Amino acid sequence: MTSWLTALRIARREARRAKGRSALVIAMIALPVLALSFAAASYDMFRLRPAEQAAREMGTADARLLWEFDGPIAQNPRGEGWSSSSDPVTSPRTERELLAALPPGSRVIPSRQGFAEFRTAAGIGSMLTRGLDIRDPLTTGLVTVLDGRAPASDGEVALTKEAAERLGTSLGGTIQDAGRSRSWTVTAIVEFPGALREAVVFLPTALPGDPASTTAAGWLWDAPAPVTWDQVRQLNQRGMVVFSRDVLLNPPPLEATPEMLRSTSVDAGAIGIGGLVAGLAILEIVLLAGPAFAVGARRRRRDLGLIAANGGTPAHLRRIVLADGLVLGALGAAAGLVIGVVTAFATRPLLEEYLTNQRAGGYRAFPLALAGIALLAVGTGLLAALVPAFTAARNDVVAALTGRRGSVRSRKRWLVAGLALAAIGAAVTMYGSRQTDINVLLAGLIIGELGLVLCTPALVGLIARLGRVLPLAPRIALRDTARNRAASAPAIAAVMAAVAGSVALGVVLGAEQERNDSSYEPGLPEGHALIYYEHQTAGDPVPDPEELVAIARETLPTVTALPVGQVTCPPGSPADVYCGLSPRLPESRECPWFDDAGSLSREDQRRAREDPRCEPDNGWSRVAYGNLVVTPDALPALTGATGDDLARAREVLLAGGVVIGDPRYVVDGKVTLRIDDANQPEGMVTEEDERRMPTLVVPGYAVASGLPAYSGVIISSATVAAAKLAVQPSGVVVATDRMPTTAEEDRLTGRLRELEVRAWITVERGPETHSDPTLLILAAAAGLITLGAAGIATGLAAADGHADLATLAAVGASPGVRRRLSLSQSGVIAGLGTVLGVAAGLGVSAAVLYAYNQAGAERWPVEVPYPIGVPWSSLAVVAVVPLVAMLGAGLLTRSRLPIEARRAT
Repeated sequence: MTSWLTALRIARREARRAKGRSALVIAMIALPVLALSFAAASYDMFRLRPAEQAAREMGTADARLLWEFDGPIAQNPRGEGWSSSSDPVTSPRTERELLAALPPGSRVIPSRQGFAEFRTAAGIGSMLTRGLDIRDPLTTGLVTVLDGRAPASDGEVALTKEAAERLGTSLGGTIQDAGRSRSWTVTAIVEFPGALREAVVFLPTALPGDPASTTAAGWLWDAPAPVTWDQVRQLNQRGMVVFSRDVLLNPPPLEATPEMLRSTSVDAGAIGIGGLVAGLAILEIVLLAGPAFAVGARRRRRDLGLIAANGGTPAHLRRIVLADGLVLGALGAAAGLVIGVVTAFATRPLLEEYLTNQRAGGYRAFPLALAGIALLAVGTGLLAALVPAFTAARNDVVAALTGRRGSVRSRKRWLVAGLALAAIGAAVTMYGSRQTDINVLLAGLIIGELGLVLCTPALVGLIARLGRVLPLAPRIALRDTARNRAASAPAIAAVMAAVAGSVALGVVLGAEQERNDSSYEPGLPEGHALIYYEHQTAGDPVPDPEELVAIARETLPTVTALPVGQVTCPPGSPADVYCGLSPRLPESRECPWFDDAGSLSREDQRRAREDPRCEPDNGWSRVAYGNLVVTPDALPALTGATGDDLARAREVLLAGGVVIGDPRYVVDGKVTLRIDDANQPEGMVTEEDERRMPTLVVPGYAVASGLPAYSGVIISSATVAAAKLAVQPSGVVVATDRMPTTAEEDRLTGRLRELEVRAWITVERGPETHSDPTLLILAAAAGLITLGAAGIATGLAAADGHADLATLAAVGASPGVRRRLSLSQSGVIAGLGTVLGVAAGLGVSAAVLYAYNQAGAERWPVEVPYPIGVPWSSLAVVAVVPLVAMLGAGLLTRSRLPIEARRAT
């Protein structure tokens, strides 16, 4: 114990003497501690306690009720899941019926919700509506009045801040419905702590829209006594779902919940992945901070040699270096914890508004988790100092006192162990890929990475031999990198690990986005729009297509706007029948396993995969806007076809044929259409019924350019006439010269609502893309790690090569030699680590994507595989970092060569 106290005093003194190095190590350890403590405190603040959760769900009421079934149900204690074999209620229960089923002395207030269209600042939009009397004390906690007073009449509403902003109004203003037939005065600005989003609050009796179409969010129940679990189960027999405050605060045993409704247990796979990722993070910190401790041990080599010469044992030397890790780890933990918790408290409003969209439960810090994080930080500091400690304990005392370097060769056993671990990691990774077990796969990757870390010193020595053919500065840089392997090898390994992780995750995320994009099936060329309206029955007003065309030209960046129609029954047909034309696939081209997809045996799935009729790109699963009747001029706006392909499609449509996207339907230039008319069978149509339906064979052409194949058909009016059916206008297709903005779309929606019929617009905006900065953040993090590791190793080399620089000055070397030397040293560390990291990252990502693709390769229908690509944006950042590190080292290094005074002996 005494020796440890002495070591700690020496470590404290050394930390004060080497302030720059100490600050660097503290920052390295404090950064992950800051992130973890921020996450722990934020999690604890947003993890609602049972009482807080009850307030969000039911205010101050004893329970919230839903009565949606006529017979018994089963529910879990929280009321979040239920099941019933009974029929849903046909009409909403009344307050009188509810009170008759509850104990005497009960009081309930209704809570309803739905959606309605309102006039917004830009046009017309649909918003959530709540029917709730927020004057009642039962709503306290469920909703909070921020400003103004609660609505007291049917002509008053309360708005959330988000709704007020979108509607372009404020307290005391008014809002209107889409048709301007009603208006309401805004008497309050409110918020629902459990959901910070747009909402308009009415009295329950004033909720706009059809009461039958609104969703009953339930009833708030003020019970005469706490609602126990037994009472909940009794009400379940009446068909009620009950969310009870007492049950939430005092949950029953797990056995009381039906097995099918029990909450899932802890996700062991997620914990395993989290543990592996945490292990990688600790390894990264150790690799980064280790060279800094090596710098300290190298600078104190003579001091440690004096301790050994005066009777200090190797154990004493190890404790002195390990004490550095203990002291700096504790300081890093303290700094990280304080900054992390303060940051969590300070950013809580931002997290509430932009991330969780709900209010936190309170200001809390999760003390148990913070204690664990502090221990982790101190342990990480000790691990980072472990290798330098054992290296310092093995130093030759005479070499240390005389300034000689001693042995710099890598031990063969480390190389053998590294190669063995790399081989084992590759085998485990391949096994995990074949078994599609992501935990096994990640474990194999970590084992392989540890093996590469152990091989790095030998690799550095091997590359140093190239220095014989290089100029002076790079030659010295390679020699010093090999001579200072205790610091340079961990630095190179840290760069490799950071770059490998960034590249690997970048490839996987990029492949996932590309896969999602390839699976997306557009209905129109990108940027084009379709204005459409409901199928009109006889006698209903039909919009004037030319009016729709004029509106489109006024509001959208329109190039062309042309009317489109739909097939309908001829005049005089019954109002409740369907008429239409649909393509019939020849039996010889039908996939025989299509109807049984999802329940096939392995052998049948194999046969389906090998059958060209069952390929997923044959269009058997594609659906667009159905069948449209248009003139040839509308083909570019609908299909995006070009050149000869468009010309041939026009010819077929002019000849009274149809244009289709799936070539399987075209046989010898003809397409067979099934005719659905007033004589078709009523109810469910069987395969036998379909075979007896009349058909029509017309010229057909499958477009090859523009949109991918789909099962819809573009029909000429002559085809409809030949089928003895009729055409009814259904909308306008709009070709644009750019993507319409949201404001333009809102203005168009507003103009459409001014018509007597309800019309809608859909704009083809392509696959949904998320502006996820993950890849750039990872690349930036890898770049910062690369710069830090290169700076640490360059600083060590400069400190350790001080005497060499003096020798260079003595023999007449120019001042620029020092800059070129630092530039070369930084380039070796950053460049070698980056090259190894990119290679490792691409290999890792290939293994992960292979695992995912392998999982779906044996199934049918065949899933779209993950393409293997390169995240060029991430690689661009990573590739530039070594150059930045070299440039920084060259600019920040003092060019004046030092002059060393001879030590007295």
